[in-house]
Amino acid sequence: MSEAPGTPESDHPTAPLLQAAAGREPDRVPVWFMRQAGRSLPEYRRVREGISMLDSCARPELVTEITLQPVRRYDVDAAIFYSDIMVPLKAIGVDLDIVPGTGPVIAEPIRDERGLAQLRDVAEGDLDHITAAVQMLVAELGPVPLIGFCGAPFTLASYLVEGGPSKDYARTKAMMVGAPRLWQELMERLARITTAFLRTQVEAGARAAQLFDSWAGSLSVADYRASVMPYSAAVLGGIADLGVPRIHFGVGTGELLVSMVEAGADVIGVDWRIPLDVAAGRVRAAREDVGPVVVQGNLDPALLGAPWPVLAERVREVLRAGGRVPGHVFNLGHGVPPTADPDTLARVVELVHAEGRSLRSAGGVPAVSVS
Repeated sequence: MSEAPGTPESDHPTAPLLQAAAGREPDRVPVWFMRQAGRSLPEYRRVREGISMLDSCARPELVTEITLQPVRRYDVDAAIFYSDIMVPLKAIGVDLDIVPGTGPVIAEPIRDERGLAQLRDVAEGDLDHITAAVQMLVAELGPVPLIGFCGAPFTLASYLVEGGPSKDYARTKAMMVGAPRLWQELMERLARITTAFLRTQVEAGARAAQLFDSWAGSLSVADYRASVMPYSAAVLGGIADLGVPRIHFGVGTGELLVSMVEAGADVIGVDWRIPLDVAAGRVRAAREDVGPVVVQGNLDPALLGAPWPVLAERVREVLRAGGRVPGHVFNLGHGVPPTADPDTLARVVELVHAEGRSLRSAGGVPAVSVS
């Protein structure tokens, strides 16, 4: 797999994350944390004080600082771009806010054809602040790859239709099956918007990309394949020419993993509900024609509060399970909780780096370095 534009491999030896994403065996098991820049770091809370979430995402210097904080603290193997899945919608003028303690709130939920008028395509200049932030970060990160990301069309649609967070996605599902033409137009527009958002990050220098379909696990396989998968595939396919690893992740998606891989993933993110080797077994057939199954995950974030000896053994269990597949990127099974102890996260990184290769070897994959 080629390097991202502007970061040729001759400039930086291939990072462990990129080796693992290609199914090769790096010198150490790579690790990063979803939502790693966020709420658990005291330095994050200090720089965010008095600044709204969406405002913080629009300031390139602040985005750079926040993205770099966990890299400095933890020695993680990748930086995840500090942003929010709602940022591209805000950039095109959708009236929304991220309310503390609640989440995204949409001023005028999309319930009919008129509501679609809010969703125009990304225009020149809309994402200049994203380009600026990524370029700053790439210059600071050196060999550490930056992961770009966006929310998948379904997850964005769920907020737009419901008007905010939901427990059952009833309005969203009702539109999906009851108004298929409206649903198709909504999803096509979101696919174009999110593709532009993701391409902007990669073209500016991000060396991997993750598509978050956080709420896809609320769907049946049949509904996912018919009404959601084509639009996620459009986003992932929309960056295929850029040559970076594409990571696809959702929560509660054990039954959807095969479909999510078929949508175009190079790496499949796995939450904590099933072991990594079981997940890989489910998707192996979907990848036989294009390469090995690579998995990312999948420590339960809730376990970060357990006593260290207990947590450490759970980390080792994840590493052993990851050792039964050709490539493994260690991560949590979802985002870092706001109550997580940063020192505990640092110990997790140290353990993964110190013992990961030997535990992978014990799990079945030889620990052989790749030049």
